[in-house]
Amino acid sequence: MVRKATGGAGGSSAVRAARRPELRLPPLEPWGGGELEPDGDYDGVEFRDADLTGQDGAGARFMDCALTGCALDETRLHHARVLDTVLSGIRGVGTDLGESTLRDVELLDARLGGTQLHGAVLERVLIRGGKIDYLNLRKAGLTDVVFENCVLVEPDFGDARLERVEFTDCVVKAADFNGVTLTDVDLRGVASLEIARGVGRLAGAVISPGQLVDLAPVLAGELGIRVEASSPSGD
Repeated sequence: MVRKATGGAGGSSAVRAARRPELRLPPLEPWGGGELEPDGDYDGVEFRDADLTGQDGAGARFMDCALTGCALDETRLHHARVLDTVLSGIRGVGTDLGESTLRDVELLDARLGGTQLHGAVLERVLIRGGKIDYLNLRKAGLTDVVFENCVLVEPDFGDARLERVEFTDCVVKAADFNGVTLTDVDLRGVASLEIARGVGRLAGAVISPGQLVDLAPVLAGELGIRVEASSPSGD
């Protein structure tokens, strides 16, 4: 069942709003170059226009950092911890953030493809602007996450857990919600919502009446309902 918002004029929605990150970065030290190190510790560092392609920062910790205009193609950040950090204008294909932790993070105007966040934990994360293709969030845990004014092409939320997650002025194409668990997920702000799989798993989400109409054919198909026009009398 899809849960709709309650209340009319003067009423309130049943869905709880996501808590956004509140970042106040300290003065940052410029990144001195070289390569990322596995299990490295980066505290108060500014990475600006750095080419981190193919580098291995698995298990690294980024605390109070800023990554601006960086290239992250095939960068390995598996099991990394990204805390109180702003990532702005980053780009890359195949960035591996599987099983990482992102807490109090802003991801702004990113251009990413095939980003791996399977099994990751995202808490108080704002993803604003940009376009992300084939985002893998399978078995991830998202709490207080906001997708704002961005384009998500074929995101995979399979078996993920989403709590207090908002989509505002977004385009979501061919999303996979198979096995997902949703609590207080607000999809009403999605400008264009396409669900390829798992539409029957939307219990715990709030959608608009218009979205319900748009999703009706997919929902009917998933429930095995055949929709046909009635035959003329006598046929």
